[in-house]
Amino acid sequence: MSIQFGIDYLLKENPNWKNKRIGFLTNDAAKTNNGISSRSALLAAGFNIIKLFSPEHGIKSIGADGLMIQDGKDELTGIPIISLYGVKFIPSEADLEDIEIMLFDIPDAGTRFYTYLWSMSYWIEAASKFNKKVFILDRPNPLGGNLSNCEGPMLDDKISSFIGRFNIPIKHQCTIGELAQYFNAIQNWNADLTIIKCYLENGDEWKRESMFFNWNLPWVNPSPALQNMEAAILYPGLCFFEATNVSVGRGTAYSFEWIGAKWFNIDAIKMVCQNILNEDIKIEIITLPILNNVQIIETKGIRIKVIDPYHFNAVLNGLLLLKLIKDIHPKDFKWMPYPTNANPTGENHLSLLLGIPNAETIFDLPLHQWLQQITKLLKVDNWKHEILPFLIY
Repeated sequence: MSIQFGIDYLLKENPNWKNKRIGFLTNDAAKTNNGISSRSALLAAGFNIIKLFSPEHGIKSIGADGLMIQDGKDELTGIPIISLYGVKFIPSEADLEDIEIMLFDIPDAGTRFYTYLWSMSYWIEAASKFNKKVFILDRPNPLGGNLSNCEGPMLDDKISSFIGRFNIPIKHQCTIGELAQYFNAIQNWNADLTIIKCYLENGDEWKRESMFFNWNLPWVNPSPALQNMEAAILYPGLCFFEATNVSVGRGTAYSFEWIGAKWFNIDAIKMVCQNILNEDIKIEIITLPILNNVQIIETKGIRIKVIDPYHFNAVLNGLLLLKLIKDIHPKDFKWMPYPTNANPTGENHLSLLLGIPNAETIFDLPLHQWLQQITKLLKVDNWKHEILPFLIY
């Protein structure tokens, strides 16, 4: 039974505010149940969208990771676009002075450092600041809503950033609408906020234990590097390799399903992984052509296959794999900056991803001490109680 998104129910409701001046934060990944662009479907239904706003990767969802996005005009609708991943992350008073309704529809990837979530938080904050009505069109979390699958660390407020603005786990297991309600309350924004829920085709609510595999819909890339559900499952753990000189396969057909480097000791990695990593994953050895500056080189790597996605600890497995790769290659492995529009120097990228200061130092511990410390950091018992009043499903 397929999912009906918030956009599908908004189109059925035909609300009395559809003729008001609407500003819409969205992108091409936001589609109706039958695959029509949300903004096209709303315009066809008579919604008065006068201005578009875009997140990271732009309105077409194809911009490179971390690339500054300029303002522009939408090729699909002809409507002007204001970028919220350019010189600013939050709309200004001037941006919203002719707007009566603020609307949001962007698919999330279920991971704290995926930036669409934080664009939404600034959207709600602006609605509060400038006294606008804001609607969030909800969508299921592709990683599911089972709170038993939440994984930390929680975020240390001292290193708040655009890849982790507020204190939530890396794998939060919430819908974007649930987090909208949570942020609106704990930040005391008290914006005039409405969540338009998603349902199953028969009218039942989305089931928290379900994942994308249960939606009966084709995968739509939310951004260029998440090309399938397998990548989305591994992303919360493999993204930490961005802070290293190990490739995560960007630009290949296996981005965030594969890690590699020309200096990989494949035999040692395979042996250690078989002895230490749990049985939730299977390792395949592959070679891929990777673009290194202007030269394409054949890079040795491992492709990771998840055996049981419904009970997979992506963060733990990703961090453990990172620790093992570092220990196996003490001379070749390096921590690296990861420059983006939100963090131009690229410094402290691992700490910003993990949500804890000086994260690199933990990886200097012996494996058994490292595992003890990481296990403590990944616990999120308090989160399950804190988010409970804001759950919609």
